[in-house]
Amino acid sequence: MHDLVQRAERAGTRIIRFQFCDYAGIVHAKAVHVSILEQKLREGVGSTLAQTALNVRDELVDIPEMPPVGEVRIVPDPATYSELSWAPGVASVMCDLIDRDQVPWFACARSFLRRQVEAAANLGIDVSATFELEFYLCRPTPDGGLEALPRRPVYSTIGLDDTQPAMSAIVDALVDRGIAVEGILNEYGAGQHELSVAPADPLTAADTEIALRDTVRGTALIHGYRASFAPKPFLDQIGSGAHLHLSLWRDSRNLLHDPSQPGGLSGAGRHFVGGLIEHLPALLAVTCPSVSSYQRLLPDSWTGVYRCWGFDNREAPVRVVSPYWGREEQTINLELKAVDASCNPHLALGVVLSAGLDGIARGLDPGDPVDVNPARQELPPPLLPQSLDAALDLLADDPVLAGAMGRPMHSTYLALKRSEACAYAAVDPQTTATEYRYKF
Repeated sequence: MHDLVQRAERAGTRIIRFQFCDYAGIVHAKAVHVSILEQKLREGVGSTLAQTALNVRDELVDIPEMPPVGEVRIVPDPATYSELSWAPGVASVMCDLIDRDQVPWFACARSFLRRQVEAAANLGIDVSATFELEFYLCRPTPDGGLEALPRRPVYSTIGLDDTQPAMSAIVDALVDRGIAVEGILNEYGAGQHELSVAPADPLTAADTEIALRDTVRGTALIHGYRASFAPKPFLDQIGSGAHLHLSLWRDSRNLLHDPSQPGGLSGAGRHFVGGLIEHLPALLAVTCPSVSSYQRLLPDSWTGVYRCWGFDNREAPVRVVSPYWGREEQTINLELKAVDASCNPHLALGVVLSAGLDGIARGLDPGDPVDVNPARQELPPPLLPQSLDAALDLLADDPVLAGAMGRPMHSTYLALKRSEACAYAAVDPQTTATEYRYKF
């Protein structure tokens, strides 16, 4: 800890943000001065239990387990410390939520993900993951709103040139934080971009998703833009996802890979997919957990709204990604497209692992892969839930996901997210999109 304090002092860091992501998917922080960093690395900073009972509208929900009486400690993970290049003199560190008995609080999403990683390890499985995020660069308007940039051809050099100074600065800022950027695209929407980063262990992957959102937003700000990761920031534009890529490993071998099987997908891989398909309707309540999510989830939009899977089928919510030549074993992976950045990435990745591991444990068969646009089939697969309320009802009745989360996390998560669905029940779609636009 002393070495970290010395590093901060050498870098001229004065303020350190202690960060965590709550049930609503909002990244929160309490900042401390470098003069007390060493003691706060040990003891954390205090936060009321009720902090996590705030929904996406900052409405305080009456959840008995999260009252305004009592505190939880926001305790940093020193390995996640990094300086923020867009905010000179400022650094951040990801944190766990630890109760007064010095054990993880039931609502700590990072601790929940650790438990699912441990469950995989008990089966001899190491998991590699990454989130591939889409976002819009927008211009602020005089009235305090945001407007989309001009539309440019998708995946074009024209689109890349339009925002090149800001995107180059974003990539540099990510690299400065130790995040390995692999792909940069201008996407289908007006001013929409996508960034892909290297896979890592699940905890690092989820931490990186939060760091990427912060870095893009902060760097865009000093270049005159606002960055929106909202699932559907503009109703007349395509939505934005946070596609989750996964692979499973044992003794440095990819368990998904079996060249003797169709598509190179192993039996264990099919069972993992079977678990995802089995639990996918309930999973959506955590991976697509906002009212805005269901403005994005539409047929023919590459978001995955049918309960199916396929090889390189971008209309399927679960896609088996074809590997690269000469690196087949290293690069075959699964993509879950039905994920967006309004989720808590630690919770989302944790429930996905619990679903997939259930598929392996029970030997679940995902059925035949779909090799066409499912909407064009004579008998399309069943649609996934079309509203947050519907997904929450299914999560409430899913014993596997409920068991993985544990009763207090499961019940309090449902209570908070139901309050969000209720808050927007009478709000028109345009106002809903506008309100979410700069929350994510």
